[in-house]
Amino acid sequence: MKVEPLRLNPGDDLRGALEALARTGFVVAGIGSLSHAQLRFAGEPQSTRIEGPLEILTLSGSLTPAGAHLHASLSDASGRVLGGHVCAGCEVRTTAELLVAPLPPGSLTRTFDAATGFAELVILNP
Repeated sequence: MKVEPLRLNPGDDLRGALEALARTGFVVAGIGSLSHAQLRFAGEPQSTRIEGPLEILTLSGSLTPAGAHLHASLSDASGRVLGGHVCAGCEVRTTAELLVAPLPPGSLTRTFDAATGFAELVILNP
């Protein structure tokens, strides 16, 4: 498997920067720090803002030109850990170091799934 390292800089929006790549693939690992985060917790319709500083303990997900699906676990200055769906508004504090496994263009997309109510992954060329 080919993987590509990526570093995001202070002030970058974690999700926005990954979506701006318009790349097809998977984020297989991610660490770093955030000034604040926007996470959507399981079963909740809206995201929650979490004030930092925060450490990114884990980050993974799928990337398609139609959007990203990312999950993260974060710890605060007291060591408490929260995790959930990464939304826009996760601002990099010092760095975010990511490992991305690209796939061929056109192999994945996202389309609305009436059963789940979300844009779900569709595998086009397995």
